[in-house]
Amino acid sequence: MLVSLLAFLLVIGICVIIHEGGHYLAAVWRGVQVHEFAFGMGPRLYSKKKNGVLWSLRAFPIGGFVRLEGMEDEPLPEDEPDPSRAFPIKRAWERFIIIAGGALANIVLAWLLTSVLLASHGVLDLKSPVVGVLMDGYPAAQMGAVPGDRVISINGQKINEWSEIRSTLAKIEGDDVEVVIERGGKEMTLTGKVPYSEDAKARLWGVQPARVRYSPAKALVNGLDYCWRMSVEILSSLWQMVTGRLQAEVAGPVGIAVMAGNYAREGFWTFMMFLSVINLNLGLMNLLPLPALDGGRLVFLFGEMIFRRKFPEAWENRIHIVGFAMLLALIAFVTWKDIVRLIG
Repeated sequence: MLVSLLAFLLVIGICVIIHEGGHYLAAVWRGVQVHEFAFGMGPRLYSKKKNGVLWSLRAFPIGGFVRLEGMEDEPLPEDEPDPSRAFPIKRAWERFIIIAGGALANIVLAWLLTSVLLASHGVLDLKSPVVGVLMDGYPAAQMGAVPGDRVISINGQKINEWSEIRSTLAKIEGDDVEVVIERGGKEMTLTGKVPYSEDAKARLWGVQPARVRYSPAKALVNGLDYCWRMSVEILSSLWQMVTGRLQAEVAGPVGIAVMAGNYAREGFWTFMMFLSVINLNLGLMNLLPLPALDGGRLVFLFGEMIFRRKFPEAWENRIHIVGFAMLLALIAFVTWKDIVRLIG
């Protein structure tokens, strides 16, 4: 439980700081005055003013915010308002960049974390039929296979990709197996028995794929490609859930805490991958065109850029208030479902 709590706080802390940092950097870039950068919600536990910005730590370490000039009805006593640097007087495209900056920062972090993982830890090569790891007590080790062997054929059936090793073994009749491998530029034949496993419902030879690492430049390219494909998958799954074509459980804070703890126990790189996926999800969800989310505000700003006129501020605020109430209700419902699943 303690590991899950600490892992959850670390994940939330990183996600929130990166998200609000994106808003902060975009605001500074476009010359908007930042009054406060807060981590957490509720009363302040600690605060320090530096370069005109109040950096604060709040009591409840969930969420955070960046308070900009002109976004509050009344300034706080510690503020030093500069109306010439107010958020509302900036052009629509500048406000668009500032609002979108948080979600984009989360997505960029997901890309960078994925790239670091690809360059430093690598990924399993699920294409090439090259032996990476031998599992103790399984036929491959007993037959004389070693890491680095490239599987050429199994019982005369040509092997081109990693997945064909399992599928070919599933088709053979009898336990006798002849595997032709390439080692050091020479072909060798390994023979032995690969019995059928009732538990796995397959013939298990006992090998795992090789791990490949990319150069920094290639890792950045492949990391971007991975994030793009994952984004398409996330949005596609979300659409299928909304239209009722996919039944899936949605995790709230409790569910994320449990997952964070589980991934933290599996090791640093597994946890890093989880952190990357969470940031990607957070960035994409915040860009959805729904009231109270950044994406909802972007819709109004996009309309302003197209039609050259602002939507009435009072009505926009009412829409976001209703959306925020619905969002809180959804979070409460999902959290309750998480608790029920955890107890069960």
